Amino acid sequence: MDGEELSQDLVGQESAVIPGRFGEQLTVADALYSKEQAQANTRLPMFLLLHGWGSNEQDLADLMRYVAPYNDYVSLRAPLELPAASGSAFTWFHDCVPTGEDLDRDAYAAAVAIDDWVEEHIPPERDIVLLGFSQGGVLAVHLLRIHPERYRASVCLSGFIAPGRVKGSAPADQRLPSLEIPVFYGYGSADNVIPRYELYATDAWLEEHTWLTSHEYHGLDHAVNLEEFSDIRQWLIQNNISSGMM
Repeated sequence: MDGEELSQDLVGQESAVIPGRFGEQLTVADALYSKEQAQANTRLPMFLLLHGWGSNEQDLADLMRYVAPYNDYVSLRAPLELPAASGSAFTWFHDCVPTGEDLDRDAYAAAVAIDDWVEEHIPPERDIVLLGFSQGGVLAVHLLRIHPERYRASVCLSGFIAPGRVKGSAPADQRLPSLEIPVFYGYGSADNVIPRYELYATDAWLEEHTWLTSHEYHGLDHAVNLEEFSDIRQWLIQNNISSGMM
């Protein structure tokens, strides 16, 4: 992406939750690296970690010890702060679970901000695997919908999908299926945040647009578990993304 200001058609109404308008231009400023770039294991892809509502860049770092301990990563902090959060809780969107055109606009704005950050900070020859939870899961998919050629694979955990009703909010949807990008989608059967029909709709959309591996975890709520970690590790090895050494 080129960092140009977003079209007014992609900026929507004021939010009643987080100050600002759905789809307003965002900038990613804070990132946590697993190690210095000069020490990174560039033989393996780098993971780009994207947290969920009310969390921060520290949230998913521990997960990497379980799923891909030999890959380096960078974890980004969402640019919007929750009111009265005292600098510890952030969000990519102007609501916890926006819907419809609000979600289209916020998903596009956040994905553009992340893609711009990647262009500025990560060498173009470096393979990147997206991994996000909840809102971050939305973006781990939406980055494929704006710039699929840049990303090697994607892991979407308890995420959901923007409907794509707003023109220009998912510009790569038509060419995405032919690229057959590997995607892992995991979600709980007892998710208490994302409606089940949204989870199933996401699963169906990914089946049509990506090289999908999906798992529904019985009894799991809006969270992750060790069984899911094991499935992700196996999927990463099968797709030559991480080392099988543990």
